[in-house]
Amino acid sequence: MEFEPALVEDFKEKLEQLISSREHSRHSETWGDDNGFSHMRASLMGPGVTMPVSSGRLVRGTWQQVVYIDHDNRSRDREIFVQLIGEN
Repeated sequence: MEFEPALVEDFKEKLEQLISSREHSRHSETWGDDNGFSHMRASLMGPGVTMPVSSGRLVRGTWQQVVYIDHDNRSRDREIFVQLIGEN
């Protein structure tokens, strides 16, 4: 995506419209962590992305960037896994 401040705000607003952080969820009720919305958002967007690499460089559009989005309602330690598949 293009990591541009206005687009980031538009994206946050649209996610809030689609899956509100204030909406009741059975997950939050069951686990008491009030982050059911974050699981639904993450499921909607998926866990990963596939991007081409050519001559050892990431192939992307002029304004495209790789952006990590964490939907959770509190800080947590996270690990990112990168796997390169292809020809040498």
